[in-house]
Amino acid sequence: MKLSKEFVNGFIIFVGLAAYFFLMELLGLSNIHYLRVFNIFILYFGIYRMLKSNFKSGEFGYVNNLISTVLTATSGVLMSIIGLVLYIYYKGGQSYLNNLSEGFLFGGKPTVTEYIFGLLFEGIASAIIVVFISMQYWQGKTKEDS
Repeated sequence: MKLSKEFVNGFIIFVGLAAYFFLMELLGLSNIHYLRVFNIFILYFGIYRMLKSNFKSGEFGYVNNLISTVLTATSGVLMSIIGLVLYIYYKGGQSYLNNLSEGFLFGGKPTVTEYIFGLLFEGIASAIIVVFISMQYWQGKTKEDS
């Protein structure tokens, strides 16, 4: 069974994000929330790989590449959210989340569900932004090369 390029690159995004956040946890930096900005570079790497793969195989259509990159980015974000849910419950559920979510975008103490929905919204929004920025960059590159 051959997996789609979108899923494979989404899985690469998931592995990159998981490794990044495990490293932050190991180094004791998981409470420094502004370091999460760097996950955009991991997201961009997966999208870049997807676009490069599409162009290499002769797929230059804007809409097809847009759909392909959105699927890649959202699958990576969704796998990361699922992994985070499992990790939160593995580490103690709500008590672990209370320590993790201090100073995050919620006031008070969010439930696991509220935290996950907030991160899902943030992840999808950042994925869409990175996709559109990438598409504009690559659209200019392909017009110059044609």
